[in-house]
Amino acid sequence: MYSIRDAGKVAVLAGGPSSEREISLESGRAVFNALRAKGCDVVWLEISGGGLEAGLRSVAFDTAFIALHGKVGEDGTVQKALERMSRPYTGSGVTASRLAMDKIASRAVFEKNGIPVPDYRTLNSSSAPAPDDFVYPVVVKPSGEGSSIGLSLARDKKEFDAALKKAFEHGDRIIVERFIKGRELTVGILEERPLPVLEIKPRGNFYDFYAKYRDKGTRYEVPARLSRRLYDEAQTLGIRAHKALGCSDFSRVDMLLGEDGALRVLEVNTIPGLTERSLLPKAAGACGMDFGGLCVKLLELALANKSGKK
Repeated sequence: MYSIRDAGKVAVLAGGPSSEREISLESGRAVFNALRAKGCDVVWLEISGGGLEAGLRSVAFDTAFIALHGKVGEDGTVQKALERMSRPYTGSGVTASRLAMDKIASRAVFEKNGIPVPDYRTLNSSSAPAPDDFVYPVVVKPSGEGSSIGLSLARDKKEFDAALKKAFEHGDRIIVERFIKGRELTVGILEERPLPVLEIKPRGNFYDFYAKYRDKGTRYEVPARLSRRLYDEAQTLGIRAHKALGCSDFSRVDMLLGEDGALRVLEVNTIPGLTERSLLPKAAGACGMDFGGLCVKLLELALANKSGKK
């Protein structure tokens, strides 16, 4: 059994060059303060847009706690660099991180494993016609962004064209999926087991960047009020999606419960938000684990599973 003393000096990695930099800094500060309060020997390591490995070598540390969201942090890049340095780190390995960050690649894995997803089409910047076989509204999102960056709901052709332009600002591949009216659910995974199902209740009908980070009217309910059958099914889908991508230790699986009563997985987040207000900590809190305890657990799992990551 590992403890925080076994972690030695822990570097909290935050910032990064992605569009989620400010969110990452917020997560990192929360983790840093929580670990320090628990007596951990912790150092702050802010990653910039410069050379990643030079930045990692600028501070002496034994274990990395990754609080980097988006590109570099969640796509396997920093994980690969830390493995070259022989430093254990929190979260999933290189391959699982890369798959989960790429919505197109992860959906192919889900479909191969019989995990239901919304109807969708992939488009690239060189050929992006209107989805004539979709009925509006549709959801348009970049393939490689998190935190609802670049995501739009298009109700007609005019809004669709604007949504394409917005999404292509964040990459040359996008997903256009059928809008499913229903309930937004998320299932946190910790230590390869599902946490209580959480329901997200945005003030409007759409959980976009504004609803996630700016609208104080967005509410959260954990555990979600579902029938026992649906509750169990959501947890089962969460762990199946997590395992299908080869994720390690923890993740957060987002899904929709449509008005037709069917659950569909949207994506797996390998480095979900890590503040006391974030969804994974809320779910852990419903099990009696406070935020500091969660951060310590993630660190202990990094040490225990450092040789078993994909």
